[in-house]
Amino acid sequence: MVKVLFVCLGNICRSPSAEGVFRDMVEQKGLSAQITTDSAGTGDWHVGNPPDPRAQKAALDRGVDISDLRARQIRAKDFIEFDYVLAMDRSNYAKLQQICPPGYEDRLYMFLSFYPDSPEEEVPDPYFGGADGFDYVLDLIEKASEGLVQDIKTGYLGM
Repeated sequence: MVKVLFVCLGNICRSPSAEGVFRDMVEQKGLSAQITTDSAGTGDWHVGNPPDPRAQKAALDRGVDISDLRARQIRAKDFIEFDYVLAMDRSNYAKLQQICPPGYEDRLYMFLSFYPDSPEEEVPDPYFGGADGFDYVLDLIEKASEGLVQDIKTGYLGM
């Protein structure tokens, strides 16, 4: 089983959106028995809360339901339990580097590194913007998710 963890700041916008899109993509490709997902935040402000209503609406408009997800905070042991720990931006990447146990650094990635020729290096935080920001984030997430599925299929699943 390949375990994938998406991480942003509060775990109510970007990382649950990424988890939902990726989970849906994995299911559509018939890989649910081989790949599992989760998401977390580096901060603890929203622990236990569902994703932002704007994130839920934007995802649902694309046929992805993320209403079942609840925010949680990243833990150092997540690096041991997950094969991929995917940061949405450089700030969260730096925080993740600080809590990563020695020997597990190779599991930490910038999520958009799986989107060749991405127009962005980071998934922008749509929290303080309008609905179009959530749509743009989903566009980036969909492309990076395709690359991530391919990386897992070739690197872990031998496909």
